[in-house]
Amino acid sequence: MSKALGGIRVLDLTNVLAGPLCAYQLALLGAEVIKVEVPGHGDLARQLGSDSALNAQFMGASFLAQNGGKKSVTVNLKSPEGKAVLRRLVKSADVLIENFRPGVMGRLGLGYEDLRECNPSLVYCAITGFGQDGPLRDAPAYDQIIQGLSGMMSVTGDERCAPLRAGYPVADTISGITAAFAISSALVRRHGTGEGACIDVSMLDSALVTMGWVISNYLIAGTVPQPHGNSNFTAAPSGAFRTGEGLLNIAANKQEQFESLAKAVGREDLITDSRFAKRESRKANRAALTDILETALSAKPAREWEALFNEIGIPAGCVVTIPEALQSPQLADRDLLQTFAAVPGVDRPVTVVRAGFKLSGGQPTAASPPPRLGEHTDEVLGELGYTSEEIGALREAGAL
Repeated sequence: MSKALGGIRVLDLTNVLAGPLCAYQLALLGAEVIKVEVPGHGDLARQLGSDSALNAQFMGASFLAQNGGKKSVTVNLKSPEGKAVLRRLVKSADVLIENFRPGVMGRLGLGYEDLRECNPSLVYCAITGFGQDGPLRDAPAYDQIIQGLSGMMSVTGDERCAPLRAGYPVADTISGITAAFAISSALVRRHGTGEGACIDVSMLDSALVTMGWVISNYLIAGTVPQPHGNSNFTAAPSGAFRTGEGLLNIAANKQEQFESLAKAVGREDLITDSRFAKRESRKANRAALTDILETALSAKPAREWEALFNEIGIPAGCVVTIPEALQSPQLADRDLLQTFAAVPGVDRPVTVVRAGFKLSGGQPTAASPPPRLGEHTDEVLGELGYTSEEIGALREAGAL
């Protein structure tokens, strides 16, 4: 089967999460991704993860998560010889992704304008905390910083614990997906015009874009967003509810869903109760409605209510742990996980997550396991025309 990005060569100069995730999405779609890493230690994510033994092997769990399907070469971009290697790589490439601070690549003589001379059709993507301009341009940024500065934390949690950080690096993840989308768009344009592109992805911008509903309530309706905990501020009853065993998410957002819910829990009287009869009155009396429903829901465990509600058209789902989510029959049927039986430098099978979609004509799949540091240096440079003697000389000079 054909791959959507088959024949596209990507140079991945990134570290940790946003950039590597972006390049991983492209690899899953068939692009040849060459990870250009610092000699000696490579991507910092190689040393990150909860298994210290894997970290010591430079194959940390955080690295394994988003580097399948890539090749690894080590190049010292601070040496003249290493810069020459990258420029030759760029001549053969379609895309370059980097997440250094603004100006770093330019000071190395490897910025977009420099590399454009090597390859005018290059799609160059820079991912930074705040973008290439603005007063915060040079400020350091990590996911948690962006979560705070975007306002995301201010609407997460409830009155007791907000502001609250999301439970995973959501800002990093969003910017990685944004960059992959932008690159794919630039490649489509290039297909028609031959024109390259310089893409400027800001983590802060990307995070704010995903908060459209919250932001529009302020910009358009003049309402300052507030944290609502596990409740959905747009409707009631909509949120997480205690049951006889476990939490259950219920989203009875439509009038007919609310009426079906009231009947299902044996409280048909709620339908005509003036406090709950209409959408806005339910929102105004959310706490009272929650108390009534949780009393009724205490009669059964969440799993039983979930099955019952879904059968009659009420959106509902148990609140589960990550291990429980990964063991779901739904995920197995969707083939979301991919397992590598053998990974060099790792003493166990490695299971990773694929793309969040299926694609006719070529299922998104990593063609190879995550690479050892520098595993493909000789292979890739050989393809560029370097002889074994020249590769040896580059190593001797500290360029590889």
